[in-house]
This record gives sequence, C-alpha cells and structure tokens, in this order.
Amino acid sequence: MAAFVGGLDVVHRLPGRLRLRYRKGLDGSTLATLALEIAGVTSARANGHVRSLTLTYDPGVTSAGRLVAAVAGLNLGSGPARRARPPGNRARVMASLATAGSVAFVPAPLRLPMSLAATAPVLANAFGDWRDNGVTSHALEGLAVTISLMRADYTAATTTAFMLTLGEYLEDSVARRADELLSSLLRPSSHEVWVLRDGAEMVVPAGEVAVGDAVVVGTGAVIPVDGTVLSGEATVNEAAMTGESVSLAKGRGAAVLSGTLVEDGRLVIYAEQVGRQTAAARIADYVEQCLEAKSEAQLDAARLADRLVPVVLKLAGGAWLLTGDWRRAASVLQADYACALKLATPVAFKSAMYAAGKAGILIKGASALERLAAADTFIFDKTGTLTTGLLEVTDAVTFDGRYTPEDLVFLAASVEEHYFHPLALAVVAAARELGSHHFDHQEVEFIVAHGVSSVIDGKRIVVGSRHFVAEDEGIDLGPAEETIGRLYRDGKTLLYIGYGGELIGIIGLKDNVRASSARTIARLRKLGARRILMLTGDHRERAAEMADALGFDGFYAELMPEDKAAIIARLNAEGARIAFVGDGINDAPALAGAHVGIAMQRGADIARLTADIALLEDDIERIADAKEAANEAMRLIARNYKATVWLNTAILGAAAFGFLSPVATAVLHNGTTLGILLNALHKRFSRRR
Repeated sequence: MAAFVGGLDVVHRLPGRLRLRYRKGLDGSTLATLALEIAGVTSARANGHVRSLTLTYDPGVTSAGRLVAAVAGLNLGSGPARRARPPGNRARVMASLATAGSVAFVPAPLRLPMSLAATAPVLANAFGDWRDNGVTSHALEGLAVTISLMRADYTAATTTAFMLTLGEYLEDSVARRADELLSSLLRPSSHEVWVLRDGAEMVVPAGEVAVGDAVVVGTGAVIPVDGTVLSGEATVNEAAMTGESVSLAKGRGAAVLSGTLVEDGRLVIYAEQVGRQTAAARIADYVEQCLEAKSEAQLDAARLADRLVPVVLKLAGGAWLLTGDWRRAASVLQADYACALKLATPVAFKSAMYAAGKAGILIKGASALERLAAADTFIFDKTGTLTTGLLEVTDAVTFDGRYTPEDLVFLAASVEEHYFHPLALAVVAAARELGSHHFDHQEVEFIVAHGVSSVIDGKRIVVGSRHFVAEDEGIDLGPAEETIGRLYRDGKTLLYIGYGGELIGIIGLKDNVRASSARTIARLRKLGARRILMLTGDHRERAAEMADALGFDGFYAELMPEDKAAIIARLNAEGARIAFVGDGINDAPALAGAHVGIAMQRGADIARLTADIALLEDDIERIADAKEAANEAMRLIARNYKATVWLNTAILGAAAFGFLSPVATAVLHNGTTLGILLNALHKRFSRRR
C-alpha cells in the first residue's frame, strides 16, 4: 500500500504568483490544465524540462498555502505524491474487484492479458518509484505481484492488486478526512462590509476595513473583524470559533470574534483586528501550516519505515532461499511497516489539532503540539494572563470637598463614555453601578495615549494620565503625592481628573486575578509540569502574595521587559523545556525563546504571531486543555506506533513461516493499517468547564 510523501516543492512565491516543482512521472500540461480549475487561479504554465509549474492567482480568493494543498490534491495518477480520490477512482477500485473475482472463470488464453491489465497500475507505480527512490514499499508490492504473475497465479495477482488499490483509496480517504477536519475550521466571510463613517452607514470592500472602523453587523451576518462592541445588543453564536454551543448575549464592551454569527440583533463593533490579523484568518494560516509541517515524531516514523523496507526484502529472500516457496516470498512482500508508520502519526496530529481548534486553541503545527507535550516548565507572565486584563474601579479619592467620590466617577464617565479603551470601559461600568448621573458637556477631544478633555459649565475638564494632567495641562499634583504613592504601592492603575485647572481627584483601578488561575496551575502540575513560575514587573511583596495564593513554585518580580527573555535563556541553558505564557508586546522575545510559546486571546499582535499556540477565547484553562490534548495525542501516537510494529511483525512472521497466503497477508496488512489510521483519526478533545 502507498505511503504518502511530498510530491510538490515550492520553488518561489510572491503575492499572486507561485512556482512549484512537481515529481517525475507527471504530465505538466495535464497538471496545468487541472490547476486552472482551482478557484482563484488565473493562469497556469508548465515547463516539462525542469518539471516546473508556474501559477498566477487572486490573493483575495485563495492563498499560496491553500493553492499548494489544492494542487497536491489533484487526481494525478499513481505515484508517491499524495492525491485526492474522487469518484472516478472508486470506479477503478470496482473494476479491480471485478477482475479479481472473474479472472479464474475466463478462458485460459485471456487470463494473462486480463491480469496484466488489472495489475498494470501497481506495476507502473512500483517501477516509477524504484526508478526515482530506490527500493521502497511500492517496489515490494510490485515485486510480490510480479512473482504471482510469473507463477501464473492470476487470482493471487489480481486479488493483491485489488487489495492494494482499495487500501490506497481508503488510506487517501482517511488522510484527506484529517485535512478536511482542519479545513472545516475556516469560515467564509463576506467580500463587503458595512461600516459607520461620518455618521452614515456604507458598504466598503472587506479589504478596505481598517483598525478603528465602526463595523455594523446585523441578524444573520458573520462578524468580519475581531473587536469590541461599541453599541447595540445581539445574540452571537461562537460555536464556529470557540466550540461553545450556547449562544451569548453581546453588548457594549463585549469582545467579539470574526467568523462568529449574529443570530439576532444588531451590533456596532470597534475593529481591533482586520484582514489577515483576524481570528478567522489566523485559523487559515494555521491550517496551511498544519497541512505542510512535519513533527519530529512524524519524521522519526518515516525514517524507521524506510529503514525497515530492506529488512522486509531480505526476509522475503531468506524465506525463498530456505524453502524454495515463491508464495512465502510473495506473502512477506505484501506486508511492510511504511503505510501505518508514515500515515498514522500525521493523521493523529491533525485530528488533535482540529479538536483543539474547535475548542478555541490554535496549535500552529504538529511540532508545536509535540513540544507542548514535552514541556516540563511552565512560566506565566502575570498581567493579562493570570489576571483578567480588565480593570475595575477600586478607589475614588477626591481633593475638593465640593465633590463626592461618586461625583468623581460620574464626571469621568460623562466624558469617557464616548471612547473605547480599557480605562474608559471600567469607569463607565463603575458609573452604571453607582446610578450613572450624567454631567452635560461640550464636544470631547481624545488625545491618544494621554486622555480626554471637554468643557463642563464653562470649565475645562481633563481625564487621563499623570503626564497629561501634570505636564501637558500644568496641574499641580503636590498635595496628592502621598495618596498617589499609596495607591501605586498597592498595584493600582491611576486616572487623574483635573477640573478648572486643579486636581479634584484620582480614580484607582485594579486588574483582578482570574478565578480559574489556581485551578489551571494545579491541573498543569497533574499533567506533568515539574516547575511552574511567574514573571511580573510588580513589587516583590505583591508578587510573593500572588505566587503563594496560586500555588507557584517560584516567581521573579520587579522585572524590566528585557529581563523575561534573559530568564528564559538561562533556564533553557539549564535544560528546562519551557512553555511560556504571555500576552504583551514585551513578551514576544520570551515567547520566541521558549520551547513552546502560548499567547492569550487578548494578547498583542506580535505576541500572537510569535507564539506557537494562540488561544481564541479569553480563558486561562485552555492552556491546561492544550497540555492535556498534547499529552493524549502523544500517547495515542505511541500506542499506534507499538501496534504497527507488533502487528506487522506478527503478519510478516506468519507469512515467512507459510501460514498466510499472499492474499491473506494483503487482507490482514491492509485491515490492520486501516484500523490504526481510523484510531488516529477519531481523536476526541475533552475540555473542562
């Protein structure tokens, strides 16, 4: 039975243009003709002398990775390259079955030509593979069929050819199913998007939507961007992206993902991630990587399979030399290790990654899953990872007796409610809880990275950072320094309110520890983590308190951004296999330097791009789920590996001792291989709630 290996090499790629080198034995003109039928391909040109296929395509319709997968899936005839099996090949299987069942009943002069016609694809495949790659499993199959033909055992020859054809077809179907599972994570998005600009709704091409646009999505529409709801209410089905079966109510301040469906209602969404940076587009990139990447376990299995081919050939020769029975040699040649060893591992990886993707965990290739399973040290950045990253108002301190703490929150919320950023959302939420008294004001001005300003009752009000209020606005903070120091030592984020040129108050906000953080750390320890550490820029006392409460083995506090990568490098040098979890821009070097990097859902763009694993939902427990999925996948691969070796060794031994005919050997070998593949395919992901 055939083992799938790469049949296409990417020679050169540019946006809209791709050049591939295809394997020997393929007809370039046929390949170019079939490639033109792929969606998005605008031209195809083949050069048979150098086996080159040049494609131009529309990047808005397809991508280079998906195009390579589509070309590799074309029905290109027999050979080692992986290909799809459309209905036409089912007819070939049925024709092979008909020949095998009837060859014994036709007149004797017709049996040889009939058998040659039935076995020709197997023999041609074997010869071509031997010519290009030397002695492989294909060559062994061809030799076994040749022996049966030479002995005039036409029933054995045609039945063997049928089993090989059927087995290859079913293996292709199983492997293709694994790819289809991954591809099913992709969700089509509209080429046009409604946006709110200058107070009017208008339709723009999807490619023109920019970060900061207000995107309007109504009932029945798929959300085209990642962002936060500015206004409106709706019920959103996120099953396509997070695996959550229960639809969720979304309102102002709620996060939404591209690829999810608005079932009822209408939302205006502040676009934070657009185009190739959205969750749906990242899934597309992830699928491309998964279909092309190979893990070390997969490469090891392939290398072992290749090393065992000569062993099988020698065993067949030895059986013939000792017994003089060609049937024993033909039987031995029917069974080899290549199929299950080379296919079961990638199928298991892809099935595990599909299941994880449905649960809101993007694992960027089999290698990342393999490295996560091997990780023995987990290191967490604190802010946005162990904590929610969502601020809550904890203090409202006034320095003017005319205003109560509640007045301070209402004043800030009155001017902050027009803008979306974490501080504004927190203040507005606090005002709502207190009763939300609104102060009338003039037009609000938003100063990026500083704050907001407006006019209330003829006086200028400013709400923002210390730099904005003290240096830009010239407001004296001297009387508040003691309060500022106390709040800062408590780890609070401070929002300064100036009115009429004076500081009237400070609002303190705090990030809360996630409720599931301690539970996640405990699960990781049970899943094999030997050491779990925390990194933070916080004061040592607060870091120690949190580390003790959550069950960490240790912590590093008062860190500068560059310190994190240095700590990772030092632990790597000590032999630790590190999984680093972070979300900020300053986490990117640590994510890249770790054995495996994991980025939180709300993380910065560069953190998500650098990480090997990215979470699609803001739940820290998905990290433990990912570790559990990786462990289970590697256990499944190990079981399949052992089953392949033991079963095939038993079949080979039985064939060598004459207990199995060539046909019986083919049936047993194909059956056990398909059973192992189906076991690998049916990986299920169980995520905790």
